[in-house]
Amino acid sequence: MDGTAVSRRQLFRYTSATLGASTLTALGFSPRPALAEVRAFKLARTTETRNTCPYCSVSCGIIMYSLGDKSKNAKSSIIHIEGDPDHPVNRGTLCPKGAALLDFIKAPTRLLYPEYRAPGSAEWKRVSWDWAMERIAKLVKEDRDKNFIAKNKDGLTVNRWVSTGFLAASATTNETAFLTYKIARSLGIVAFDNQARV
Repeated sequence: MDGTAVSRRQLFRYTSATLGASTLTALGFSPRPALAEVRAFKLARTTETRNTCPYCSVSCGIIMYSLGDKSKNAKSSIIHIEGDPDHPVNRGTLCPKGAALLDFIKAPTRLLYPEYRAPGSAEWKRVSWDWAMERIAKLVKEDRDKNFIAKNKDGLTVNRWVSTGFLAASATTNETAFLTYKIARSLGIVAFDNQARV
């Protein structure tokens, strides 16, 4: 055989391409405009929001992309999450947990409002944020007033509140962590820790 021989595979490729293009053109349809169209970038109309991954104590930076026109009756929806390339901690990378943040946000079992279970009850009931915050503040004040230790047995001022502990998030900014620490210590809380040690 000479060098101009065409393999069976090449023959099928050439004939199907030629027949397909000629048949479409004969029917009045040309695929060229469709093939030449530039596809819009999926994040082009989104709003970028920088945040911190909530999982561990590494505090990786993330960028959340939400879609919605922000009008009064429209609710934005997060459609994509990725690592923040400008963040000094993770430089755009995310671990498997961080990469699955969108599933965490869209989970049907995710709690979106506070719930309360009364003592002795087996059922949780939905409550308002105002009710929950007021109840927490009331219980904190009651317990602190009841168990606060102003002075130890030697008469030294210690200002301790040992009946309540505080577990803080470690995946926060330095400013938030500093304020959390100051609030817990100003209340006199001795048992103070964060999830980095869990």
